Formats: sequence, C-alpha cells, structure tokens
Amino acid sequence: MGDVMERCDLQDDLSISRVLTGLWQIADMERDGRSVESEAAAAAMGAYVEAGLTTFDMADHYGSAEVIAGRLLQDTDAAGQVQVLTKWVPEPGPVSRDDVREAVQRSLDRLQTDRIDLLQFHTWNYADPAWLDALFYLQELKQEGLIRHLGLTNFDTAHLRIILHSGIDVVSNQVCFSLLDQRPTNRMTDLCLEHDVKLLAYGTLAGGFLTERWLGRPEPDPADPLTYSQMKYRRFIEAAGGWDVFQQLLRVLKDVAQRTGASMANVASRFILDQPAVGGVIIGARLGESEHIQDNLRLFQFEIDEKSREMLENAMSHLHAIPGDCGDEYRNPPYLTASGDLSDHLASLPKPWVPKRGEDGRTRLTTGTPWESMAGYSRAVRVGNRIFVSGTTSTHGDRVIGGADAAAQLHFVIDKIDGTLQSLDSSLDDVVRTRIYVRNLSDWEPAARVHGTRFGETRPSNTLIRADLVGDSYLVEMEAEAMVPSSDP
Repeated sequence: MGDVMERCDLQDDLSISRVLTGLWQIADMERDGRSVESEAAAAAMGAYVEAGLTTFDMADHYGSAEVIAGRLLQDTDAAGQVQVLTKWVPEPGPVSRDDVREAVQRSLDRLQTDRIDLLQFHTWNYADPAWLDALFYLQELKQEGLIRHLGLTNFDTAHLRIILHSGIDVVSNQVCFSLLDQRPTNRMTDLCLEHDVKLLAYGTLAGGFLTERWLGRPEPDPADPLTYSQMKYRRFIEAAGGWDVFQQLLRVLKDVAQRTGASMANVASRFILDQPAVGGVIIGARLGESEHIQDNLRLFQFEIDEKSREMLENAMSHLHAIPGDCGDEYRNPPYLTASGDLSDHLASLPKPWVPKRGEDGRTRLTTGTPWESMAGYSRAVRVGNRIFVSGTTSTHGDRVIGGADAAAQLHFVIDKIDGTLQSLDSSLDDVVRTRIYVRNLSDWEPAARVHGTRFGETRPSNTLIRADLVGDSYLVEMEAEAMVPSSDP
C-alpha cells in the first residue's frame, strides 16, 4: 500500500479520492445565525487538495458548503483537480420537472460550475412515488449534461433494487457504515457488487466517538454541548448496547491501533475502507477549526492484518445490531437522528394521495392509474376500521417500475399499498390479509422473500397464487386487507 494515494473510479470519467472530505459540519458551524467566511474556508479546502485529498462531499442543506466549494472551484489551480459531490434533499410531496431543474440549477449557481460531478438524491417516504418522479427527472438532466453522474443517499436495499431494475443509472449509494453500524453488510453489499454500485461510507468515526478522545471517558451528559453529529451518534451507541459495551469496543480499537502504529480513527476508517463494494469513506472537517489532513493520509500507509481484524470483529459481535436497513434511521422508529425524531429535518409528512368520503360513509382512494377509471374501481375503500386494497401492480404513470425483476416489482407494489394505507390513516402494520399473484411459478420464492422482508414482523395471513396477469410486463400483483385498531374499548 505504501504512500500511494488510493482512488476509486466511480465511472471511467469520474475518479475520486478514497478518502473524501465531508462538509456537513459547515451547517453546525453556522448554527444560531453564525456564518463561515467563504474565502478562508475555501483556502482551508485548498490545503486538502494540495495533499491529494481532492474529493469533497456536501449537500444543498449543509449551510453555505456549496458556496464555499464554489469559491474553491474559481481557483484555476484547483478547478481541474477537484471532484464535487453534492446532494439534493427535497421536501416530501409532489415534484415536477421544473422543481428538479430549479434545485439542480441552484446548486450549479452556488458551485459556480456548469456540471455537477455527482448529484446524490435522498427521499423521505418510499410510499409516495414522487421520489421516482424526481429520479427520472434527474436522469433527464444527466442526459442533458447538467449532471455527470447520479448517486443516492441513505437508500435501503429494496429501493436500490427498484432503481437498478427501472432504468435509472446510479453509480453510488452513500450510507452510514462503521464499526458500530454494520447494516450495509447484510444485503446491500451483495446487491452493489452485483450491479457495480459503490458504497460511500459516512459515520465511520461516529461523530468522533471512535477516537482516543472518548476512551475511558464517562458518557456525555444530556446537558453537555454536543455537535449535531455527536448528538446523532450518541443514539447509535445507545442502540448498539450502551456506553459500557461501546467502551469495550474502544479498548479493542486502541489495542489494534497500537499493533498497527496508527490512530484509532485510522483503524476505524481503514476497516470500513477495506469492506467489499466500498468506494470511499467520508471524513468530516470543520474547515479552519479542526482538520486532520496528515492523519487522513495515514490511511494509505498501513494495513489491518488478519489478527487485528479478528479482534475487531469479535468486539463488534458483542454489540446490538443497528435496527433495519441502510437509511432506516431517517424513515422509521427509532429515529437515530440528532433530535431523536424528524423534527430537525421536516415540518410535516404529507399523505401520498387524498381520499374522498362518500355519502354512503365509505372512504375511497384513487391513485390515478388508467385502470382505475377504465374499470370503475378504487385503489382502496375504507369502511369503518377495515380497508380493502385492490389488486395492485407496479404501474407508475406510463411506466412499469422494477423492469423484468419480480422482486423489484413487488417491492414497489407494497410501497403503493403502503402509500394507500398512509393516505387512509393506516399503515402496513395494520395489514391482516395479503394475496400475491405471480405470472411465472419460478418467481414464487423471490416474491415470498420480499413479502417476508416487508411483513416479517406483522405476519398477516397470506396466499400466493400462479395466475395469468393482465399486461405482459407485469410479473406480480398483490391485494391486501387491513384493520385499523379501534380507539374504542
């Protein structure tokens, strides 16, 4: 390994440093009305470029991070060397082509460039298909040349699968991945290896908790002043088993650091960098305040031997697994965010569709597919506390989502059912009966496994049937019944 700077080719025309500099701390530095002087911060970024750390990760909501990067890109010496990765994190709800173009143009203006190297997309609610509209519109802007490549942020395995089989070209998925959080090793890694999608790992230092600074220290008091990152990863530590178990991990991490002659931060990040499908690790910087350029460069100067790897894996085996799949901390309880909920991210989460209550007391919901009006039926009908969801396929507008992959189709079908239930003040947790129809009997197991993934805790009654479906592109169809718990005794 030596002193060679490691790089990763996301595609033939986009090579990034395997250690990316994350600018999320800009938002924290600008908390409470403070501001960061852009010229000085850009100069601080320049020091990273000179050291060979040429790739920067930011987002539209990281304070003035894009503006600061734009100042750096005006430096003629740096412009041709720097790779800028940014994100678009739209508010939930409907999205139009104009909305998407406006968001991308806003980032282009801040960055003072005519093309974004990697635009990474995040969504809040898979049950609202507007997220797919946004990605299809982003793909149009990629074809137009405003975006070099598309990536994702905090997508789980099921929805990455939907995207990959629906003709949307993505090259990366940015996810939380650390000694504390091993969720990407479950199913995500295999899918990424199969489709040559790179994982960009953030949180490898857990907000600085996986360093010498916290070894042997008491647990932070809730009243202690903490950064956004520390507030967030303190919740990860609690979910992983608590402070005492975490301290055991830190002691082993210290032992391995001494064996390798590296820092604890180096070992924590190198362990993740060595994982399959990982293209790079993102290490945060507080520009002008707390930079670790030389320490980051040491990541390329050592290896973790087999004995050290076994020591770390044994210590990790005593942790509780972080619940769910990648990104679930932003969509499902327990919300492992700085605030412990979504209040610091969202004002509200609108319903995907608006139901209508009839004079007969029944509440009906339509999702706008051509089949509903042509055949005269509702996507769902609620009568009292019972909800009946019609047979649902992977139709979205004039597209079949999921391509020729039955599992991807069924995941999207269940999303549509979930959105239908959300719109009727219910959820998948209330489902008591499902029926799945597959065109090809060979798809029974992929369909059954998807059902197990999505309903493994709820366990509704279920029937799976081989049937000829209407529409040659549809491989699977599903209907559901739900019972909303009554508030009456």
